[in-house]
Amino acid sequence: MRCIALAVIFVICHSVEGVSKLQEVFSWKELDFVFPNEQLKQRALARGDYIPRNGLPVGIEHWGNKLFVSVPRWKDGIPATLTYIDLDKTPSGIPATLTYIDLDKTPSGSPALIPYPDWKSNAPEDCPNGLNTVYRIKADVCGRLWVLDTGTLGIGNTTRNPCPYALNVFDLGTNRRIRRYVLRPEDTNMNTFIANIAIDIGPTCEDTYAYMSDELGYGLVVYSWEKNKSWRFEHSYFFPDPLRGDFNIGGLNFQWGEEGIFGLALSPFNPDGFRTLFFSPLASHREFAVSTKILRDETRVEDSYHDFTFLEERAPLGHTTSRVMSNDGLMLFNLIDQNAVGCWHASLPYTPRYHDVVDRDDEALSFPADVKIDFNNDVWVISDRMPNFLLAELDYKDTNFRIFYAPLHRLIAGTICDVQGRPIHGRFNHLDEISSTHIISQPEPVRLPQSTYSPKAFLYNEHNGINVQSSPPAQYHHFQSTPYGYHEHGSHGSHGYKQSHGIGQLWTRPYW
Repeated sequence: MRCIALAVIFVICHSVEGVSKLQEVFSWKELDFVFPNEQLKQRALARGDYIPRNGLPVGIEHWGNKLFVSVPRWKDGIPATLTYIDLDKTPSGIPATLTYIDLDKTPSGSPALIPYPDWKSNAPEDCPNGLNTVYRIKADVCGRLWVLDTGTLGIGNTTRNPCPYALNVFDLGTNRRIRRYVLRPEDTNMNTFIANIAIDIGPTCEDTYAYMSDELGYGLVVYSWEKNKSWRFEHSYFFPDPLRGDFNIGGLNFQWGEEGIFGLALSPFNPDGFRTLFFSPLASHREFAVSTKILRDETRVEDSYHDFTFLEERAPLGHTTSRVMSNDGLMLFNLIDQNAVGCWHASLPYTPRYHDVVDRDDEALSFPADVKIDFNNDVWVISDRMPNFLLAELDYKDTNFRIFYAPLHRLIAGTICDVQGRPIHGRFNHLDEISSTHIISQPEPVRLPQSTYSPKAFLYNEHNGINVQSSPPAQYHHFQSTPYGYHEHGSHGSHGYKQSHGIGQLWTRPYW
């Protein structure tokens, strides 16, 4: 039977006992890569430059016809660390996009990974031109792909640092790197390990900031695209909780007690024009937050302690490494102890009572490493059995790595995060109907001239101690996502990117 993923019609093709909402679209026993030819592939195998069982996918991102997958060079034999899957074709060769995926054939024959943007750009130890190890990646609405190269090879005691940490930005329209920024020595320390990145775009594409979490160095590095400059925040909230360092995942008991600030997610805009950055240490069950107004101001590095705030703890088994928030205040986060994906809506108190699980599966979702919401409000999740890979070994006769997909509205249907049982994305938002007892104060929203619509999401309430009403000053426009960036169907032009022609994925987002 052929199962077709459609934006409107979505057929479930899995066991009732398995994941019930996320649809498995790709899977691998071990990773394969697209080499220029078979001769070069065999040569790489013979020389040990390609060892299929040494690859582990950890990060995911969708943009246009590309589904990006990152593969860190923790072991030898990883030919490319930044790769993608071409969604214009299924493994069987049938033309496809997100509107048509042959789900019967992908689990048994998922495609090999294509180096991005090319092989040369993935060369290890070529500091100015290549990439060494990449973890999380992020595409933005301006048609840029943000890629942080750690400059490292290996992991733990095997780690080497042939190159410095460098932020690489690619133009997704031309597939060319348009900037490489090397972090300052002051941005890192001897323990630094940065794996996560969040991108904050203001009124223009030039007004963009990147936030990078230093998990083992306990810091948050901020980079300004416009200033081409970085600075570092430090705070006790970045440290691990000494009571939350014990983990039980995939049949393994282990301790990651030193793991600090990891997952990052940005809220919609607040009335003051800034966002809220949510974060959590890996060895912790607690969520923390800070306004990007603070982070964007390099003069506040030494004077911002009280501007950071903490929320309540998540329920037991609440470790998480990845989170993402929609433009309407819906947060998704992985629950690595539970082999599940959780949710919380920002109109509700941040307490376990108002958290929910959108999907779980002890087999298929074993260690859901990354969770993303794309510009179409579709959700992508990758699972990779990471603890077994690092601390034991994988059974390569079994499926080890999986990629899942689901429309956001379908994923949260029936959960507490589906506010009042209605869609929360697009132009429908009913958060203003929530009882005013949840709100300490309601500041007047800031609106730009000609603004026609401002969705609301209350990021904090009396249960959380702070009130911030999200009401972005937004003029909504219509865009078409293409492999060449994005094009606005309006009077403001395409902002330097080619006009749309091709895959036809329509989406609507605010334009500031």
